[in-house]
Amino acid sequence: MFDIRWIRENPEDFDWGLARRGLEPISARLIEIDKNHRAALTTAQECKAERNKLSKLIGAAKAKGEDAAETIAKVSESKKIEADAEEKASTFGAELEEVMSALPNIPADDVPDGEDETSNIEIRKVGDIPPFDFEPKDHVALGEGLGMMDFERAAKLSGARFVVLSSALARMERALGAFMLDMHTTEFGYRETNPPALVRSEALYGTGQLPKFGEDLFKTEEGFWLIPTAEVPLTNLVANEILDESSLPRRVTAMTACFRSEAGAAGQDTRGMIRQHQFTKVELVSIAHPDESDAELERMTGCAEEVLKRLGLAYRTIILCSGDMGFSARKTYDIEVWLPAQDRYREISSCSNCGDFQARRMRTRFKPEGKKDTVFVNTLNGSGLAVGRTLIAILENYQQEDGSIVVPDALRPYMGGLDVIQAESD
Repeated sequence: MFDIRWIRENPEDFDWGLARRGLEPISARLIEIDKNHRAALTTAQECKAERNKLSKLIGAAKAKGEDAAETIAKVSESKKIEADAEEKASTFGAELEEVMSALPNIPADDVPDGEDETSNIEIRKVGDIPPFDFEPKDHVALGEGLGMMDFERAAKLSGARFVVLSSALARMERALGAFMLDMHTTEFGYRETNPPALVRSEALYGTGQLPKFGEDLFKTEEGFWLIPTAEVPLTNLVANEILDESSLPRRVTAMTACFRSEAGAAGQDTRGMIRQHQFTKVELVSIAHPDESDAELERMTGCAEEVLKRLGLAYRTIILCSGDMGFSARKTYDIEVWLPAQDRYREISSCSNCGDFQARRMRTRFKPEGKKDTVFVNTLNGSGLAVGRTLIAILENYQQEDGSIVVPDALRPYMGGLDVIQAESD
């Protein structure tokens, strides 16, 4: 959401920001709706002021025994005009919110311009791509070969885009989540949280998934939504609150199941665990001071990268161009891990600074010390990491020719000291 006062004062900058997103200018329409909204509010306020004066005149006339019928008629007419003005104000206000709520965030100045992922820019590459003296298998062949990854039985239970993990792979998924949470909480100052996986529409509106992306979500008959990411409940923990400036930044993390319908991903990554309806993710969320959010984004991205460093996985970090960013983001770094079977890097984390875009939708502010007015906070979110995709990366990068998987050193304490995952005997 945007500050309409800023749009009135900077219409060209606003339209330019939307143009970088590939959208047509809309400031003139917003300003016109806002003008009508404010005019209707003014009329309603003027009617109230006039009616107060008329009421005094009626009282004075009655005290003198004079006829006040004409003044009473004016009061009645004023009420009708006020009611009409309030109805118009409500209509224009709702229209303004509806139009603005469908608009994405404005890219930061240092975000590269571009229409799609071909304009993203690589920032750094870290780690060595592992050499193989055999043809590496993909995670599906490896998991099924171990007897611990079952898509057929998952389809029997739930349909396509689900998986059943068992034995050492089920334990590895649990181990990865615990490893990530331990690192983020004990070393990086994130507060572990266990939020609900079902949320109301207001929460999804606050973080920008609604109203535009409802088709990508699962909804219950009772009106709750399954979370697409823990970003939704974690960020909304501070919705409609005025925070103490001294409490910023607030950093929280959670490992949750996430649910996405993948309505816009038909035909993409249909094989394996890359793109599923249900997956596990460790999420990082920061509620930050506006002056510190850029630095907080760099910090958060570093926290996510550290997971890959300790697991010994090669990755690269890219900055997304204006046309490839998510709806609520003003700046995003994607972290992509190397997958040998695909011979390329694939996204495993996305870390974004949303500025005050979500905070305005959630009405989350803080009061600067010594200042009278409140200020909207900045919100940031990132995967730290997507657990299933990390599992995939380990399978493919640590595979041996016989199909067994070496367990990374950092995970062995969480795996009961297991150092190699072998195929289960029949």
